[in-house]
Amino acid sequence: MNASHSDNPDPLRRIAPAATRNRDVIRDVLVRVLPKSGIVLEIASGTGQHAVHIAAALPEITWQPSDPDEASRASISAWRAHAALANLNAPVALDVCSAPWPVPDSLAAIVCINMIHIAPWAAAEALFRGSAERLTNDGVLFLYGPYKRNGAHTAVSNEAFDAQLRATNPDWGVRNMEDVSELGRRAGLVMEEAVPMPANNFSLVFRRARI
Repeated sequence: MNASHSDNPDPLRRIAPAATRNRDVIRDVLVRVLPKSGIVLEIASGTGQHAVHIAAALPEITWQPSDPDEASRASISAWRAHAALANLNAPVALDVCSAPWPVPDSLAAIVCINMIHIAPWAAAEALFRGSAERLTNDGVLFLYGPYKRNGAHTAVSNEAFDAQLRATNPDWGVRNMEDVSELGRRAGLVMEEAVPMPANNFSLVFRRARI
């Protein structure tokens, strides 16, 4: 739901309540784990709220937002114009399952917030494949969202959310953290941390091994 007109005079600048709630805690983890410079690609940037919030906190990195959805890219552009940050690039149209990605070959990090449970498993596979191709040595892949652990939900609310997702699309659903970690291993990305977050979510921090 968008904010009222008085709170948000630009109708293109969409507001996701979840992003408003979790942006500070996500920012705090990213400030700690992301490289201090280089290009950071955000996959599925959505409204653009995270892009402006984190780019403002990390002025030495270049934040590259992306989304396959045209309306989302319009919202990102509106947030970018509102924030006027020198290190926040214009959004690009990027679908993780479509290669090649329209971004530079060498990325310091890739950030993907709340995507892999609202997409087919093939999207998670493509995300790790693309990350392996484009992350520099010691590059970071950051994922945020709900996860099962050892096949079991970590909260009743996540179980209900999973059922809702699967009812919407059988190919969606809360993923098993161990399966996601295995995708990383196959791609040469080691899961260094699983950081518990509010509302039964996790931040997963992967790092590409040196070649």
